[in-house]
Amino acid sequence: MVLLRRVIGDALRACRQAQHRTLREVSTAANVSLGYLSEIERGQKEASSELLAAICDALGARLSELLREVSFTVASAEQVDAVLAPIPDELGSTMVDGNVAVTVRHNTPLTATLRATRRVPGAARDRDVLSAA
Repeated sequence: MVLLRRVIGDALRACRQAQHRTLREVSTAANVSLGYLSEIERGQKEASSELLAAICDALGARLSELLREVSFTVASAEQVDAVLAPIPDELGSTMVDGNVAVTVRHNTPLTATLRATRRVPGAARDRDVLSAA
């Protein structure tokens, strides 16, 4: 599941860092406390539309461009979730097919680690055959 506040925060942070600006510079320009802006960037707080507009203005970015990027990211994450499989919890899930087990673990809303292990008959333990992120 993708958390919208995290995707918005990631997009804001990427925009700010691309301009080589500090949280302090942007928070001052947007008239937002530094701590609150930090929480928004980390996806811990939901920003109102007025606050997003002020932050975008401080960054010299259009709100519509930010929301378009966020929409694209959410759509991509939803497609990946549909391809992988529903993950019931934060720890991940394992699917077994014959001698191969595939474990999928969501590290963040946009990244997942896939690990495949193969049971070798007569072996004392499973052997990794693929590990990708």
